[in-house]
Amino acid sequence: MATWVPRSCTLPIIEQPLRVAEFDALFAERLTGFSRPDRLRLQLVLTGGPGVEETVRDLVARESGCCSFFTFTVSPGPEWICLDVEVDGAYEGVLDALQERAAVAVGRDLP
Repeated sequence: MATWVPRSCTLPIIEQPLRVAEFDALFAERLTGFSRPDRLRLQLVLTGGPGVEETVRDLVARESGCCSFFTFTVSPGPEWICLDVEVDGAYEGVLDALQERAAVAVGRDLP
């Protein structure tokens, strides 16, 4: 599996596996599907519930703090939370790797 932690990440190296584990846990518990509307955008659909929106917002705020190339947009609904992840062209490979982790979480093969 490819890594989505690029060299430009400012999170201390010892903390990086913990952050990846947080995303993996979120995906395993809440991710129901994803799509790639274009090559620089990944859309994740998460089940909602008490405290889920706050958890997602906290996680992406912390991730934006160390990897400023990510743009996260959280769009909550009554039952679902849509999380859009965008990057610029230099980080397309990072988005590919994040999509790969999402695919593993939902048990779906990538094309």
